[in-house]
Amino acid sequence: MRQKACGTALALAVSFFVSGVAAPAFAQSHLRIGLADDPDVLDPTLARSYTARIVFASICDKLFDIDEKLNIVPQLALGHETSADGKTVTIKLRPGVKFHDGEAFDAAAAKFSIDRHLTMKASYRRAEIGIIDSVETVDPLTIKLLLKAPFSPLLNQLTDRAGMMVSPKAAEATGDKFGLKPVCAGPYRLVERVQQDRIVVERFADYWNKDQVFIDKITYLPIVDATVRLANLRAGGLELTERVLATDIKTIRDNPKLRLSKAISLGFTSLIFNVANGPKADNPLGKDARVRRALDLTFDREAINQVVFNGEFVPGNQWINPQHPYYQEAFPVPRRDLAKAKALMKEAGVTGRLSIDFMVVNTPETRAVAEVLQSMAAEAGFDLKIRITEGATALKEGEDGNFQLYMNWWSGRSDPDGNSIIHHICGAPQNLGHYCDKQIDAWHQEARAASDPAVRKAVYAKITAKYLAEGSMVYLYHPQMLIAHVDRLEGYRPMPDGLVRVIGLKLK
Repeated sequence: MRQKACGTALALAVSFFVSGVAAPAFAQSHLRIGLADDPDVLDPTLARSYTARIVFASICDKLFDIDEKLNIVPQLALGHETSADGKTVTIKLRPGVKFHDGEAFDAAAAKFSIDRHLTMKASYRRAEIGIIDSVETVDPLTIKLLLKAPFSPLLNQLTDRAGMMVSPKAAEATGDKFGLKPVCAGPYRLVERVQQDRIVVERFADYWNKDQVFIDKITYLPIVDATVRLANLRAGGLELTERVLATDIKTIRDNPKLRLSKAISLGFTSLIFNVANGPKADNPLGKDARVRRALDLTFDREAINQVVFNGEFVPGNQWINPQHPYYQEAFPVPRRDLAKAKALMKEAGVTGRLSIDFMVVNTPETRAVAEVLQSMAAEAGFDLKIRITEGATALKEGEDGNFQLYMNWWSGRSDPDGNSIIHHICGAPQNLGHYCDKQIDAWHQEARAASDPAVRKAVYAKITAKYLAEGSMVYLYHPQMLIAHVDRLEGYRPMPDGLVRVIGLKLK
């Protein structure tokens, strides 16, 4: 198997002489991280890919972050206050922060960044924080967010790309080309990107928390094949790789020089039905909810977990995993029921075999899952025609409606709103099937306006009942975020979002 070149095996060591006396050698510490795919644009406002979020974790700090237990913790913000009516959020900013171009981070810069997320053409953040009506600067280190209505998930949204701050000077100078060389306020600054080959970042000397940054340079290497990524890790070409195959867990654990980290993902793998996105929706699967439910009933989620993932993943049927506090216990993971599936097909008037264009992203595990689904569905008269597609192409095909069934992965958010509304409501950016129900929309807004978790969960119960019965997505499982790294990498913390936090990492 051809392996990708991953740079030099050892960091560059430099020695020099002063007055004829050899000075101590200096070795630049260099962390090489294997990514499962090449990130899309490195602009927090425009980015969509999961691997871009991994890179952003090193170059673009946010107002807030999450910890291992999903608690919201300060990053570029120091704290916040919400008004009694829930419509004003005041955020105190951290002093002494600089962007990579030397410009100061202050209230004006924070306002610029949030306004950019809200107003920039093609922004993917607008749907996440569009509830913000305006941003005011109170003083040089305080901003006030004025909301159109109370919005309980706001801080959670600000722990991801919507909370990333960019240099106004750099963003204004480069416009929609900002993603070619982003200028943020993170611990590392971008120095090179070669599409489909590497992304190189170097430690930012003026970072506000520089005492906790111990590695000089990080190179992100997109290597699509998980087997090749692991081979590079074992051979010394990488120090860390994300999204290890579940079938490789034993190999890693048996290697004394490697360490395995895992955490149940906040995200999910789902099937998206095209119900109203162009001509490909005009078929029984797209037009009749009974056919969609019949297909769902052909699946044995635990069997998929055992066959493809060695029992390591978590079967699921909702947009949050069964361990999440918002999981709806009244709607448990369904059992396979071929008799009921066939009865629903008959009731819907579907006779003979139903051929379905099934778009699947090209990874070993997704291909394996697709083949298992294909075999299971065939027993109830479904003929899933698997179409293997490259990741970025699949996203475009999904947006264009060039699919009938699409298996997709969503990396997940800590608040259930971030996993549902962007897929469920009319016109949402990730609602690729174009499902639209005004009652579902209204309930989502009701859940957003409530601050009491019990009240919010009760609203989500109504959404769950209606959406699982007739919506355009079926949820299959929640991955384990499997990260493998060499034993000489210290300080790695497994996080439920799977992102690699670089603060505190050390290479022995």
